[in-house]
Amino acid sequence: MRFLQLLLTLFFSVSFTAAWPWPRAVLDVGEFVQRRQDEQSPASSTVKSDTTKTSSSKPTATVTKSAASGSTFIRGSSATSASAAAESTGNTITATGKDASTAKHNSSTKTTQASSKITSVDPRLPAGGIEMLTPSAIAAASYYKIGDQVTFGWNYTSLVVPPSGIDVLVSCSANSATYTLSSNASVGPTGAVIWDTKLDATGSAPLLTETYTLVIHDASKDVTAVASAGYLGSYDQFTFGMYVPQQYTPLSDFVCATCSGALSDMERQTLKFLLGMSMITVLSFTWFVGGFGIV
Repeated sequence: MRFLQLLLTLFFSVSFTAAWPWPRAVLDVGEFVQRRQDEQSPASSTVKSDTTKTSSSKPTATVTKSAASGSTFIRGSSATSASAAAESTGNTITATGKDASTAKHNSSTKTTQASSKITSVDPRLPAGGIEMLTPSAIAAASYYKIGDQVTFGWNYTSLVVPPSGIDVLVSCSANSATYTLSSNASVGPTGAVIWDTKLDATGSAPLLTETYTLVIHDASKDVTAVASAGYLGSYDQFTFGMYVPQQYTPLSDFVCATCSGALSDMERQTLKFLLGMSMITVLSFTWFVGGFGIV
């Protein structure tokens, strides 16, 4: 009986609530619920698209301009019109369709080339250097005969940013001359150069019997320039000697220009002093022994 009363009470309450006149503010629910915005930002202007009916093999090109960013986005297969639009506005091209890869390549090439020129190097690193391989850095002093071919080989150390080219020179302080072995040579893991000394044996500055210095430096910089960390510095630590060969002379015909068979004045005086001191010593010892009756 109580359950039936409860059920009737609930039925009348629901009927009364449904028939009750609700206020207008409660019925306007749309004012409290915002509609979903479109993906395009409010700052963008209305999209204007010109669609041309073509076959399925040639997709339509569509140009969309954004008022907020000022960029031009091109979609479609017309790579030529995409490139022209990008050049006129100076903005980046984004393309999709048949020739999308071409447009992307054109837009990214300039960025890649610009960024590849900038290399970050730790300033704590030392400057790049040269280590001699031929001849070895621990070998004895090297002497080469003028007229022969001389080979120099080296290795790069602490080189982070290789130069575009190097110059290999040989300098001599005796005649203030510099001989170019290689100019703007390419850079690899190791370097080598062969010097034909016959080409420089004669001329305005002929090779002398003197000491020479091997110089290797960045072709784009001066020899005296100070290298930054990771960049190649000038190398001038290897010295070697060169001499002019003489004609062969038989031993029987050889005459020493600085040699002499006679004794010099100093040698004769020394010999006389030694003989005199020997005579004095003998006579003094004989007189001493005879005077005291030792013998």
